[in-house]
Amino acid sequence: MRSVELFAGAGGLGLGVSRAGFVPAVVIERNRYCCDTIRENKGRGLWPLTEWPLWEGDIQDFRYDDIRVEIDLVSGGPPCQPFSLGGKHRGHTDDRDMFPEAVRAVRALRPRAFLFENVKGLTRDAFASYLEYVKLQLSYPELECREDESWLEHLRRLERHHSSVPYGGLQYKLLVEILDAADYGVPQRRDRVFFVGFRRDLGIEWSFPTATHSHDALLWEQGQSGDYWKRHQVPHAKRLISERLNRRSIQLRAKPDTAPWRTVRDAIHDLPDPELGLRGSLAYRNHKLQPGARTYPGHSGSPLDEPAKTLKAGVHGVPGGENMLVRPDGRVRYFTVRESARLQTFPDDFLFHGTWTETMRQLGNAAPVTLVELLARDIRRQLDSCGVAAAAA
Repeated sequence: MRSVELFAGAGGLGLGVSRAGFVPAVVIERNRYCCDTIRENKGRGLWPLTEWPLWEGDIQDFRYDDIRVEIDLVSGGPPCQPFSLGGKHRGHTDDRDMFPEAVRAVRALRPRAFLFENVKGLTRDAFASYLEYVKLQLSYPELECREDESWLEHLRRLERHHSSVPYGGLQYKLLVEILDAADYGVPQRRDRVFFVGFRRDLGIEWSFPTATHSHDALLWEQGQSGDYWKRHQVPHAKRLISERLNRRSIQLRAKPDTAPWRTVRDAIHDLPDPELGLRGSLAYRNHKLQPGARTYPGHSGSPLDEPAKTLKAGVHGVPGGENMLVRPDGRVRYFTVRESARLQTFPDDFLFHGTWTETMRQLGNAAPVTLVELLARDIRRQLDSCGVAAAAA
């Protein structure tokens, strides 16, 4: 199956899509550091990046007419700064809002499905009208905004079409859901909104996958069975869990059916401690201590025995306190690039290009690879079954 990857960044979302079996016709990205990361891994022969035809430049200059194959999936993460809690909250007035480009790609390529990801901030009340506008544009991509229309006028026209008799042009069944990556086995609390659409003529019925991991299951292993501590060979004297969480674990009457949330310790336990110097660290690329970590109000770092807080890209260079590890004794340090890559579920042989600040920005903007792979595999199963049904008919 063929795909097109928009706003590729360092490749987290695209890597998950490719692992699910989609082969990209083109991968589009404008940031030179991200492009260097993709080129470096591609040049090293890292699959599936070896199959990525990278197009570096402004997506607004890309001509979809040059793509000569049928596209099954369009995917990407439009820049989130206009909607991020850490940004300036300009939304649709921000010239970095690239949702119009996502809609243009869907309109031009008519893919059988699409998968887009963005920050949870897009669902805030302040952006309610614009979120509805995005959803209706993705549902009816051929109903373009006219030159003499404002986006609000275009929204009203889309609403009238949506509520009137069935429209006969290009249409998508759209589902929008906020997913916490920790609920799907990623060792990080990361709420993101996902847009999944299937072309209406395919007749596909789909829903987002059920969560596979839970906080209660982690609390059961930490506060009831002790399996978590046994797995990591942590002695009783060092098994730390807050009083609040311990009370909650005691209230659990049975072991949950889900797997436990994965923690920072789960993700990095086999990596050498970067504070001990180079001994052992050379076996892992991008695993070097960055000095200068400190806490400040609202930015206290990630405890070792919980999923990491959301990795941030950093607005003014050095990322915020969420990109720090809090040791059981209260000391803090920055996560190394390799540790951060583990928290985003990148493979260890994936290398990042650029300074520490630029690399952490790439990771903070990325989508967790394994979560995207899970979603893309489920989308592919639906498209596969649709193809089998069509062939039988």
